[in-house]
Amino acid sequence: MLKKIKRNETRKKRHIRVRQKVYGTPERPRLNIYRSNNHIYAQVIDDIDGHTLVSASTLDKELKEKLPSSQNKEAAKLVGELVGKRALDKGINEVVFDRGGHIYHGRIRELAEGAREAGLKF
Repeated sequence: MLKKIKRNETRKKRHIRVRQKVYGTPERPRLNIYRSNNHIYAQVIDDIDGHTLVSASTLDKELKEKLPSSQNKEAAKLVGELVGKRALDKGINEVVFDRGGHIYHGRIRELAEGAREAGLKF
């Protein structure tokens, strides 16, 4: 009998494995991504102090008016550009990318490319 693959459990294991290596410092904080079925969220986190420095999501008022749908790649790219712009305004130029155990594909990739276009370096 075959066992059913539990996608979210394997993603969580992958995320724990990655988080053992990826760590945000004040000089180079961590850009964390959380993706739900309906929305995508991005945070720039300083792990030493345990503070979120900058955040953006498809629920922000700036983006919510522009977006016809919050579940597509265009929305993710706009979130990436917004978090990149906000990080640069705070003086953050370089970040460590934490994809949250997700595959670097689709909405995750678009968010990263949007942040790069805004001027963040990974």
